[in-house]
Amino acid sequence: MGKLAVYKYLSFMVLVFTVLAAIFTFIGLFGGSADPASGTAMALTVYVLPVFLITDAVLLLFWLIRRRWHWAVIPGLTLLCSIPYIGTIYQTGLFSSNSDNVKSGINIATYNVAMFGREMTGFKAEDILTEMNMQQVDILCMQEYMEKSGDKMNSESYLNYFTNMAKGRDDMVIFSRFPIIESGTIDFGQTNNSAMWADVDVNGKKMRVFNVHLETTGINRALSRAAKRQNAGQVVEKNKLLSYIYGRYTHGMAIRALQANLMASHISKSNIPVILCGDFNDVPYSYVYNKMKGDLVDGFKECGKGYMYTMASGMKKVRIDYIFHSKELKGVNYFKHEVTYSDHYPVFMRIAL
Repeated sequence: MGKLAVYKYLSFMVLVFTVLAAIFTFIGLFGGSADPASGTAMALTVYVLPVFLITDAVLLLFWLIRRRWHWAVIPGLTLLCSIPYIGTIYQTGLFSSNSDNVKSGINIATYNVAMFGREMTGFKAEDILTEMNMQQVDILCMQEYMEKSGDKMNSESYLNYFTNMAKGRDDMVIFSRFPIIESGTIDFGQTNNSAMWADVDVNGKKMRVFNVHLETTGINRALSRAAKRQNAGQVVEKNKLLSYIYGRYTHGMAIRALQANLMASHISKSNIPVILCGDFNDVPYSYVYNKMKGDLVDGFKECGKGYMYTMASGMKKVRIDYIFHSKELKGVNYFKHEVTYSDHYPVFMRIAL
């Protein structure tokens, strides 16, 4: 009787854990509808959704092995309801179009180049241009762009291939092989981040290309300050560091939300097809992701394949760089290329005309 009691108790505890995991998963799925400025706790659950989903999958397997079909329904239904989220980070590619069959189209790329590593020779900028040439990119949106590498003006090389260029504020630029009719800057105020747009004439069809760089997370800055204090012989208390990182991160979330609201307003006012590119500094299904996407199509969900992440540093296998487009356009291919010129990977997409 003692063993049976222990068995029933453990089964009950696993059941409670199963229900809690399902509840937190659903909170995470709806967390993207909560503005971080007013619902920080709910908005934060989006960032741990992968952990909840892995937990649900393990629990589903557990109940299936134990042949408790009625309890397996809980994690099973939870995972089914999570398919839209899973589709933002993983695609089988079974329903993607064959880009080889598309005779007319344009190739788009977005890349946070991290100031080309601030190197002075210009070689890194040239290597990136070679990569864009190899991928036959027609329109390139760059964030953290640096015009001068030593005495060299990087735009001089890029314009030999792209022929047209629009500059935004500071480090924002759009290069195009098609004529740029008009362009402008979207100012985010007292921050280093901003956005820009350019109306491009693609064989007689006008498109508005948005290039966006939203507020950073603040984590790297917090860690850098802590490292400097340690190097100076000062004591950095772990609790205070974690509290500071949390404060910086939630502050960045709120700022990104405001910037996303502003961008959504600009995008909705466009009377021509839109292509939205950039570094959102936020994960899929977050408030920023949902606000920026609006009625647009996520290119990766439409025609991507495999597990998509765009950060190239350490263990940060997350997707924060995106290409969206208006519904009247059709994406046929979407992928990243794991080159090591930056802490981001460039993202490429082919759109049919």
